[in-house]
Amino acid sequence: MKIAIIPARGGSKRIPRKNIKDFCGKPIIAYSIQACMETGLFDQVIVSTDDEEIASKAKEWGASVPFIRPKELSDDYTGTNSVIKHAVDWLNDKGQIVEHVCCVYATAPFVQSKYLIEGFEKLISEKSTFSFSVTSFPFPIQRAVRINHSGRVEAIYPQYIDSRSQDIEESYHDAGQFYWGTASGFINDVTMFSPDSVPIMLPRHLVQDIDTPEDWLHAELMYKTWLNSDARNL
Repeated sequence: MKIAIIPARGGSKRIPRKNIKDFCGKPIIAYSIQACMETGLFDQVIVSTDDEEIASKAKEWGASVPFIRPKELSDDYTGTNSVIKHAVDWLNDKGQIVEHVCCVYATAPFVQSKYLIEGFEKLISEKSTFSFSVTSFPFPIQRAVRINHSGRVEAIYPQYIDSRSQDIEESYHDAGQFYWGTASGFINDVTMFSPDSVPIMLPRHLVQDIDTPEDWLHAELMYKTWLNSDARNL
């Protein structure tokens, strides 16, 4: 079976109640749930949470919450992979054998069903262990600078400071939206950032990490602009 897992613990600190906070008219987790359901790919769309209010909101938007996540997997140090393995093991123990998993973050309002579908298709066609969303950096990372202990600027990669942007290799980063994988890949802790993975390229206007109140404001402004632009069809 194919499942989507949306990790959503209740203890977010920088943005309280982050996973169910209203984002442009509905709880932010609703966007992830709806995108998963729109694909038609999943046997179950599961929200893994330790929080009863999040569980209730998730069910309102159509997700399944078959268990409450243990407290030991709900602190600030629990990695996403541990949450996925717990869900897969729980289902397998119930005789519901999981073959493919897509982890979708709860605070990913720009996630699109078409990219989730592309992620699964590439996972299968390229016989990879993982596929996940990436996007390009808007500026060459090789020309990054740091501020040193004296408050002065210095180049991190001085050999590239005089290079033209078009002569520098383009770099990409994890877009922080979704991670497809085989169940065995997650269970066996296969390294995701490796040749075992294929990238699903997203346009930069659909990528915004949301960790701080400033990030949240920026994301809402981006989303409202996107809704009213031709870019919505891209």
